[in-house]
Amino acid sequence: MIRPGSDVAVYLCREPVDMRKSMDGLSLLVQEVMECDPFTAAVFVFCNRARDKVKILFWERNGFVVWYKRLEQERFKWPECGEGDRLTLSGQELNWLLDGIDITRMQPHKALHFQSVG
Repeated sequence: MIRPGSDVAVYLCREPVDMRKSMDGLSLLVQEVMECDPFTAAVFVFCNRARDKVKILFWERNGFVVWYKRLEQERFKWPECGEGDRLTLSGQELNWLLDGIDITRMQPHKALHFQSVG
């Protein structure tokens, strides 16, 4: 299984993308629409309009790599479109998204701050 680590920068394209796009088309979207450098140590994630296909693009030392997933049933819980053309995620959030978890509804515990142990 190939999944990004939790330490990688992840940029999610909010708008649906034509899944016929290859590495060149996706890297151009990263540069022109998402306004990012496709050659950075980051992962760029794209989904189609039906939300049943995902492509992930990343630069690996000397060439682009594309990872593709197609769901046989169900749909990806893609974050709603809002401001901007990209959304920044952690590697863990991307893995949750790929597993079908709605990351916008997750509510972590409240952060606690203490001055002393006693």
